[in-house]
Amino acid sequence: MRHITRVLWVSVALLFGWALPGTSAPAQAQGGQTLGGKTELLWLGQSAFRITTPGGKVILIDPFITQNPKTPAAWKDLGRLGRIDVVLVSHGHGDHFGDAATIVKAQNIKMWGPAGLADTLVEVGLLTTDQAPRMNKGGTIFPLGPGISITQTRAEHSSEFIYMNNGKREVHVGGEPVGFIIRLENGFTIYHMGDTGLFGDMTLIADRYRPDLVLIPIGGHFVMDPNDAAAATRILHPKYAIPMHYGTIPQLAGTPAQYKAALQGETVEIREMQPGDTTSF
Repeated sequence: MRHITRVLWVSVALLFGWALPGTSAPAQAQGGQTLGGKTELLWLGQSAFRITTPGGKVILIDPFITQNPKTPAAWKDLGRLGRIDVVLVSHGHGDHFGDAATIVKAQNIKMWGPAGLADTLVEVGLLTTDQAPRMNKGGTIFPLGPGISITQTRAEHSSEFIYMNNGKREVHVGGEPVGFIIRLENGFTIYHMGDTGLFGDMTLIADRYRPDLVLIPIGGHFVMDPNDAAAATRILHPKYAIPMHYGTIPQLAGTPAQYKAALQGETVEIREMQPGDTTSF
């Protein structure tokens, strides 16, 4: 009788997508459809990534594309990016803000970044308050529905915004720099670190968010060099790491080979990409 009851329970659980005792429920897309897709990342150079989630949502981060010397020519046609659901910008520097305003206006979507950067973009007339809503470190939003959360966290950097006003160069407030914790529909968690140096609160980020994948700057000079990036990786304990923000200008001299060498003996899987490459998880 117990065996029959167990069989009936398993059948009902599978029918309705319930979790069996001792297991996790299957990831659900919006509308209740079970997710079967993968997470895909396209790297466009520097810190620019297009993330396609298992449910088909598209997140574009730090879209420095048309003026990026490392972005392949074919990808400088912004229309090739396809539909974008939301843009994230980690700070106000031009090699991260890049084409954000153009993409946001063309696709009628929102850009989320530091609150001070949003204020400046509205003040100089690049975006509206609806196109550049405000948030700050510690805040969590769900702009793509309840299944995907985006949290701003600390980054150790600066964030000036340079605006060309009728040919005159103006330096504006860009808010404080941030990183992004992106938790997807299936629980896979990505930490885009933005531009940052090494800091002790990475221990808290590791304990609180437990990232599966870190997108980590390694170039040095303005950000962590390969040795500091290796130290950060040891703190964060991700399953995967993708090095970024290197090789674009001479000062960003750190290389993936140096990063890998500094991480010898660690179990993290380092995926070295070339601009224009995609990888899936």
